[in-house]
Amino acid sequence: MGEEIDKGSTEPRQVTRLIHLPEVQHRVGLGRSTIYRWMAEGKFPGPVELGGYSVAWEERAIDVWISQRLDSA
Repeated sequence: MGEEIDKGSTEPRQVTRLIHLPEVQHRVGLGRSTIYRWMAEGKFPGPVELGGYSVAWEERAIDVWISQRLDSA
């Protein structure tokens, strides 16, 4: 799980804030069940596992998803 790091890469890795489900729901205006259903259908970004049952989403991935929706509207 996670992104493999290319040790020979000269590009700096972008740091992103991790946000939990309540903030994701607030930003996108969707409920929990819709978010998880759309994730299963490949229509919504998946979370990062933090350990145990804790997950969070990359803020940048959510921002990109929102932008794509606005561009197609």
